[in-house]
Amino acid sequence: MDINKKNGSVIDLTKAIELTHSYQEMNPLKANSYFVGFDRLDDLLQQNQCVGMRIYPGLDSNTNQMNIVLVGVDKSGEDMTSGLMLDELVTCPPMCPKESQLVKIN
Repeated sequence: MDINKKNGSVIDLTKAIELTHSYQEMNPLKANSYFVGFDRLDDLLQQNQCVGMRIYPGLDSNTNQMNIVLVGVDKSGEDMTSGLMLDELVTCPPMCPKESQLVKIN
C-alpha cells in the first residue's frame, strides 16, 4: 500500500459504534477518545511535504497515563520527527461529549 493523501477508509455510524464500543468494553479503564484542536492539527498537517499523520500510542512514565503522539508523514512514508509533533491531547473522560453514540454508557 502506498502512503498518500487518500489513505484511510470512510465508515458509517454503525461501523463507528461497533468499533468504539468494542474497544471501550475491552478497555474500561482507558480513555474513550482524544481531542485535538483544529489549529494544532492544521499546523501539523500544513508542514511542508506533509501528506498525512501517523498516530502513536504513548505512555507518560511519570504518571502512567496513556496519551497519543501525532506526527506528520511525508510522501515517502517517513515520520517528520524534525517537525511539529503533538501530544497531551484532551481525553474522555473527563472531557466527554454530552451526547455521542460513540461513547458506550455503562
